[in-house]
Amino acid sequence: MPAVFLRDRSFIRVAGAEAEPFLHNLITTDLVSLGADEARPGALLTPQGKILFDFMIWRDGSGFLLETDTAQRDGLLKRLTMYRLRAKVDFGVEDIQGVTVAWADKATDGPKDSRFAKAGITLTRTSGQHGDDAETLYDALRIANGVAVSGRDFALQDAFPHDVLLDLNGGLGFRKGCYVGQEVVSRMQHRGTARRRVVIVSGNADLPASGTELTVGSKPVGTLGSTAGSKGLAIVRIDRAGEAMAAGTPIRADDTDVSVSLPAWSGLSFPSQADEASA
Repeated sequence: MPAVFLRDRSFIRVAGAEAEPFLHNLITTDLVSLGADEARPGALLTPQGKILFDFMIWRDGSGFLLETDTAQRDGLLKRLTMYRLRAKVDFGVEDIQGVTVAWADKATDGPKDSRFAKAGITLTRTSGQHGDDAETLYDALRIANGVAVSGRDFALQDAFPHDVLLDLNGGLGFRKGCYVGQEVVSRMQHRGTARRRVVIVSGNADLPASGTELTVGSKPVGTLGSTAGSKGLAIVRIDRAGEAMAAGTPIRADDTDVSVSLPAWSGLSFPSQADEASA
């Protein structure tokens, strides 16, 4: 099975005596429960609770590595530095470009990605290049398991953590204290108001380009993200999609009829389906 090198990933090291409490009180991820062999998704939010930067984070010695898209690295580093104040924390950009993701018989001793672990897949992340299989293989795995990434499946500053399943895949800590945007996230969690979610899209032909609206009649219900042939990801209003499915109304991406499903590991269901099951 594959070992895929993702070239456009960079690393920020966070170290120092107060590295853990500094990050724990700033980002969405619960670092107190983060295991030594685990990589979890995380985000730094706006005060309004939307994702400003996203990353994977894992322990490395006495500090942490934040793996992020190279285009986000400098901005994330600047924002972390702004929040440092007098905390005993040091930041540094690692002189390593890219990360290798590997799974099945090619999985390494690197930290295990909690997003895929939820789906029963052992996928490891290792800094640097340690494989040369096609990136399309990783994209297909992501799509099949509902793992969204910023820039391809959602725009930064446009999505809440619940939209991209951070509440279910290890990226949100609900037993920790305050962090930036925490009040909005907690309100969505306790009120159950999350209506936009990542879904897996299946077409009866190759799907159109990323950014294409999914529609019911003339009304948009979501936007197509990553695609691989007839499969793709989208963030949709699951209440509207559920109503369409219950009524037998087609969901379309341009001229292509599509079906949508929630990742099996998420335990989520479309609201109308849940209502019917409890009736």
